[in-house]
Amino acid sequence: MIYFEDIEVGSISRFGSYPVTREEVVDFASKYDPQPFHLSDEAAAQTHFGRLSASGWHSCAMMMAMLVENMKAHRQAGLGSPGQDELRWLKPVYPGDTLSLETEVLDKRASRSRPEMGSYRSRITMRNQHGEPVMTTIAIGLIRTRPTD
Repeated sequence: MIYFEDIEVGSISRFGSYPVTREEVVDFASKYDPQPFHLSDEAAAQTHFGRLSASGWHSCAMMMAMLVENMKAHRQAGLGSPGQDELRWLKPVYPGDTLSLETEVLDKRASRSRPEMGSYRSRITMRNQHGEPVMTTIAIGLIRTRPTD
């Protein structure tokens, strides 16, 4: 189990392999971001995207899926998150892309009011199969401190 004390500022992890399918792009967009360039090849061809592209919110959901899979493999005493900072969509994500993540721990701090927990910030970079960054964000994680008993 990974606790607050185990988090190392500056540590970098690379993981994940998420294949983006046309069906999932259209399904997500139909439910949550029904803009024409996320639903139709013809509409997308008339935009700067050039072809059907995933919603940025779908990219966030794919990032979360990879983060949770990694947390299953490397169990953490996680307590959720109060949010994200500096979310940026840098390049379109297209059906046929395979996404992966890189995380870098930027800082951490113990809670002054709740000694059983701390927080840390990580820069997350999502890359496509060519290694090109397609999305970045700064995630804030809450995590338990190591039990003393």
